[in-house]
Amino acid sequence: MPSTDATACPHCGWPDRGEPFRVLSRHTTATGHTEWTRCGCGSLQVRVADGCGTRVVSRSGPAARSGAASR
Repeated sequence: MPSTDATACPHCGWPDRGEPFRVLSRHTTATGHTEWTRCGCGSLQVRVADGCGTRVVSRSGPAARSGAASR
């Protein structure tokens, strides 16, 4: 997954701080926590929350639509 400094999803343009995104898991770290989330478009994102705020540090492309691979 490529690292990113963007403030919006490059796949759908939705702001990183905006909803909807779904938290898949949250893990405590020495400086805060790490969240694995999924954007509304299906992009998997890694968010880090620490003393500098919350930011997306890595993301994948949108999830493939079901049925598209079987055609």
